[in-house]
Amino acid sequence: MRSSRETLLRLHRFRTEEKRRQVADIEAMIADLMRKYDDLDAQMKIEEQRTGVNDPAHFNYSMAAKSTRGRRDNILKTVGDLKDQQAAAQTLLQEEETELRKLELLAEKELDHRPATRGAPTGFAPRQAVS
Repeated sequence: MRSSRETLLRLHRFRTEEKRRQVADIEAMIADLMRKYDDLDAQMKIEEQRTGVNDPAHFNYSMAAKSTRGRRDNILKTVGDLKDQQAAAQTLLQEEETELRKLELLAEKELDHRPATRGAPTGFAPRQAVS
């Protein structure tokens, strides 16, 4: 029974670490996309300043700025989707951490209730070999 408990603990530790990696990966993707968003936003503003037209509905609005604005807006949508995924992954991570804690506490209780050693009762010295 002990080995199955250890196997179960290892499985839950693995799952917990996997969930942590997923959350970290999503956070890294969000950070990367936000850097790209900032770059596109700066490019769009430079193009708008160059042409002097800031209104995307204006007939003389730059096609480069319009294209950049569309890409920038798509990145924001993607970031929103990733934040939803991040929230879900964070919830799963918390659930897995809770389950792991329960199993670890159960394993500790199991170890505490086992006899310390098998053999002679305490207070008795082992027999000395007679030569």
